[in-house]
Amino acid sequence: MLVLLILHLVAALSAPLLVRRWGPRACLLLALAPAATFGWAVAHTGAVRDGGAVVETYPWVAELQLDVALRVTTLPWLMLLLVGGVGALVLVYSARYFHAGSAGLARFAAVMVAFAGAMLGLVVSDDLLLLYVFWELTTVFSYLLIGHSTERRSSRWAAAQALTVTTLGGLAMLVGFLLLGHHVGNYRWSVVTAAPLPGGGYLAVAVLLVLTGALAKSAVFPFNSWLPVAMAAPTPVSAYLHAAAMVKAGVFLVGLLGPALAPAGPWRPVTVVAGLLTLIAGGWAALRQTDLKLLLAYGTVSQLGLLTVVLGAGTPKAALAGVAMLLAHALFKAALFLVVGILDHSAGSRDLRDLSGVGRSAPVLTTVAALAAASMAGLPPLLGFVAKEAVLGAFTGRPVVLAALVVGSGLTVAYSIRFLWGAFGSRPGVPVTEVERPPAAMLVPPALLAVAGLAAGPAAGWLGGLLRPYAELFGPVEEKLALWHGPTAALGLSAVVIAGGVVLHLVRGPLAPALTRLRSPVGGNQGYEWVTHRFDRFAIEVTGATQRGALPQYLGTVLVVLVLVPGGAMLATRPWRNKIIVWDNPAQLVVCVVIAVAALLAVGARRRLTAMLLVGVTGYGTAMMFVLYGAPDVALTQFLVETATIAVFVLVLRRLPERFSARPLRRSRWVRRGIGVAAGLVMAGLALAAAGARRTPSISAAFPDLAVAQGYGRNVVNVTLVDIRAWDTMGEISVLVVTATGVASLIFERSRTGPRPRRPDPVRSRRDRRTVWLRGGATLQERRRSIVFEVVTRLIFHTVLLFSLFLLFSGHNAPGGGFSGGLVASLALTLRYLAGGRYELAEAAPVGAGTVLGAGLAVSVGGGVLGLLLTGRVLESVKVDLWLPVVDHFYLVTSLFFDIGVYLVVVGLVLDILRSLGAEVDRHVEAAGEPARGLAVQREGEGL
Repeated sequence: MLVLLILHLVAALSAPLLVRRWGPRACLLLALAPAATFGWAVAHTGAVRDGGAVVETYPWVAELQLDVALRVTTLPWLMLLLVGGVGALVLVYSARYFHAGSAGLARFAAVMVAFAGAMLGLVVSDDLLLLYVFWELTTVFSYLLIGHSTERRSSRWAAAQALTVTTLGGLAMLVGFLLLGHHVGNYRWSVVTAAPLPGGGYLAVAVLLVLTGALAKSAVFPFNSWLPVAMAAPTPVSAYLHAAAMVKAGVFLVGLLGPALAPAGPWRPVTVVAGLLTLIAGGWAALRQTDLKLLLAYGTVSQLGLLTVVLGAGTPKAALAGVAMLLAHALFKAALFLVVGILDHSAGSRDLRDLSGVGRSAPVLTTVAALAAASMAGLPPLLGFVAKEAVLGAFTGRPVVLAALVVGSGLTVAYSIRFLWGAFGSRPGVPVTEVERPPAAMLVPPALLAVAGLAAGPAAGWLGGLLRPYAELFGPVEEKLALWHGPTAALGLSAVVIAGGVVLHLVRGPLAPALTRLRSPVGGNQGYEWVTHRFDRFAIEVTGATQRGALPQYLGTVLVVLVLVPGGAMLATRPWRNKIIVWDNPAQLVVCVVIAVAALLAVGARRRLTAMLLVGVTGYGTAMMFVLYGAPDVALTQFLVETATIAVFVLVLRRLPERFSARPLRRSRWVRRGIGVAAGLVMAGLALAAAGARRTPSISAAFPDLAVAQGYGRNVVNVTLVDIRAWDTMGEISVLVVTATGVASLIFERSRTGPRPRRPDPVRSRRDRRTVWLRGGATLQERRRSIVFEVVTRLIFHTVLLFSLFLLFSGHNAPGGGFSGGLVASLALTLRYLAGGRYELAEAAPVGAGTVLGAGLAVSVGGGVLGLLLTGRVLESVKVDLWLPVVDHFYLVTSLFFDIGVYLVVVGLVLDILRSLGAEVDRHVEAAGEPARGLAVQREGEGL
């Protein structure tokens, strides 16, 4: 199963390249991925026939007890057949549905295969948290597929509505999963079902939350409005997501959890009531539709309600009927959606008021549609009849529910006839619709699905034997699926249902006014729009009341909350009652005094540059404290970070007024001082509380030995970053990449690569073949030049770069590392920019910052993969002994590659900042024609 998931991932990643090369025909190759799922399910039929299970488990996050736990029993096996088989046929259909050059085809193909993989993971997950991961992946991919036509507002609106409803339902479901897993102490569903479940309100709340997610996913009342709107998606998406796959996820979850949770108090009332309301309301709405696709959409909503009732009933007979109806619905509804797509392509319309005589001009297509619609209506000998009769037979002892099922089933027959009559019938006064002969690639998929529904009817006994183990989870199974049970009550009700549906269709003329008037006073879409509008309005009101545009007010609010909440808690508990050592060395007191004086002077400074330098003094003082406490590596990093921060501040301050704005009133000043002092006391108290809160030995005590034994280095800090806590570092450098992208996107109006190094003048090059760098005179105004600065930069630039590489390669055993080395190299680039302007920066680093960032992240990830290949664990260090004639003992640690990635990410970040806050701001100044307060001014007549 894991191989199948990887196959879908590879296919999804390869899809854009395949589509670029072969166009829509690439869908034929991509169809092999879901076809492999179908083949795997068929090959493992014997393993699940007698109630067995196919299980695969792979360790993942041990701390969270989260493994890639995959388990296939009868119900997941059936879903695999649908997800794989229908998915493969839809992709084959898409090869002719789309034309070469269709907008977004590469994205569609990739997302479609990815969605099939997510559905595969969803149905085979045994871990509830893993199931939720795949659940939300299907939500995201369905959002992209529904919004395929990004130029149409209706597509974007439909995608957003589907995303909002299903995501909120999924979050509620996650809370329910957490409640169940926390009670049992394990999130494996096979373990949860074997353990005693909680009772009372705890279980009721968990069940209601889980059902919220299931009902939202399957568009069951009160979440039934998003599915008809989602018909803005291309027809292949509707056939797969909204007939066979995504909307089945909710009813699949109901069926999966039913054996354990059906006895819970709210389970049956919620599933039965919500399902019956959806069944009847969806069927009634389908009779009003003139768009064939919308007719099928409302019919799908109705059928999903039926499936929710049957699978949520919690009895063996209903369970067997439910899985049979699950299979039948996927076959006939996917086929009908594909038929509508053919009509739309061939006739240019899917409005039944515009179609006439299609049945005579397209007999094969009509036959396929008739088979599928007959199965939907429950006519013998199709599988739909077998399933519908089993459903009616399962509820013969519950007259109220049975009556509602009969009404809903009669509506199903009526809209099935309406579909056939509207799509293929002849109407007087409407010209005959010319229909082109559909390509085989478009006709074969719905034909296979319709024929499968026909063949499964007579084979119902054999099929029931395969599905029987699922029903046995609810108790002994006395009934079996069959095409003929004799003259039973269910057979009589089936005849009543068919007759009632025919009558409803025959009286469609007189019934039209009732169909128009009898509807909900507030539609689902209106309710959704009202709720979202109210949320938007509430957000605007809250924002208007709290976001006043005053940073001091925002900071003051944060600090006041800090003082009141944690400060109040500390005053109540007094956790700092421990012995306090004021200092270990008198030099520490001197440094503390310097920090305090600098902080006080920074508060009273009138000039921005003065305040920034004083704040820098506090940072350098903190670095000195690290030195006095014997942490040279941390001190080096703090010194470098503080220096780089000052350089960034200088770039920002160029565009700000020299002095701060008018000082606040005296009373306000004292309020601010009071808040500042209180916040400082609270932070000091928190530090004392944290220092005295430890009750067990620190895990860091083992780090020195681990650094040598497993990380093969004596610098504990660096080995911790690249080995012991490498996952943390991976997350941090990813944040750095996102930060750089965000900073640049706020500043740049064009490419982020910055100005290109200028091409030399050919005439000048012939006269002067010397290589010249640091062209300060060419890029800076004379009054902005500093000859001493330029000369010093020439002298130290290469030395600083070499020193940065020394820190990079020596950091495993001495102070340094990728982060420190990257900061040093970044400061060298900063010197080049400050000395020569933006063109000089472009000559010093003739590569895009995004390229450097991406390369750094790729190298770090590659280092992790290297550890996986060599040791079986991601980011695990490996020591490789080397031999050199001059060096006695020489070895290489694979974590060095991870450190090189960190080095490149830091350089890319600072390069992005220099080009955005530096070079790009310079360009803005030049474009605005402002006097140059900054550093770079392009010489007149020189291009990029």
